[in-house]
Amino acid sequence: MKMLEVKRVSKTFGEHRVLDPISFSVDEGELVCVVGKSGCGKSTLFHIIAGLLSPDSGAVFLEGEEITSKSGRVSYMLQKDLMLPFRTIEDNVILPLVLQGMKRSKARERAAPLFEVFGLAGMEKRWPSQLSGGMKQRAALMRTYLFSARVALLDEPFSALDELTKADMHDWYLGIMNQIRLSTLFITHDIDEALILADRILLLGGQPAVILDEIVLPKREERGAD
Repeated sequence: MKMLEVKRVSKTFGEHRVLDPISFSVDEGELVCVVGKSGCGKSTLFHIIAGLLSPDSGAVFLEGEEITSKSGRVSYMLQKDLMLPFRTIEDNVILPLVLQGMKRSKARERAAPLFEVFGLAGMEKRWPSQLSGGMKQRAALMRTYLFSARVALLDEPFSALDELTKADMHDWYLGIMNQIRLSTLFITHDIDEALILADRILLLGGQPAVILDEIVLPKREERGAD
C-alpha cells in the first residue's frame, strides 16, 4: 500500500529552479533514504511534502488523499532533538497533541504506553539535561510519532551522535519501525547509514535536482554488516 506519493513536484525560487518534476512513493512500513550533495534540494523537497512550501507544479498524496500545501499531515523531525529544557520528557513528547488541542491529562494517557515501546520507560519525569544524546533522540522520535503515526520525514536525525551511539540508534530504529509499521522518508549524507537503514535509496542531484537513480536494496535479513 502506498502511504506517500509525490507526483511531478517542481519548485523555483526567483530565477533559480531547484527541483525539476520529481515523482516517487513510499509504501507502508518502508524506509526510503534520500541521498545527495548539500544544497541539491533535499530539504526543499521535504518542506513541500510537509506542507511548509507550495510546489510550482505537482502534488503530494497521503494514503490517496491530496495534502499539497497542507501542513500537519506528516511528521517532520530535524537534525537537533529540540527538547525544551524546562519541560519533563513526558511533557516534551506530548507537545504536538497539546498544540492540537488535546487536554494534557489525555495526552499523557495516550503517550504512556509508548514509553516502553520507545525504550524510555522510567524516563517520563526526567529533564532533557538528564538524558544522553541517544535517549533524547528517542524522545524526539516518539514526539514525531505522536504527531503523525503514518509517515515520518527525518532530516539527518542521527548526524549529531557519535559513531557508537549512531550504530545503536540504527539497530533500535529498525526494530521500532517493524513494531509500529511507520513509513519513513530519511535524508542522510552518510552512505553507510543509507545502506544499513534503507529499503530503497533515491539519489538526488543535478541543477535543477532530479532523481538520478533509485537503488533497491536486498531484504535486511539477507544483508551482512559488511
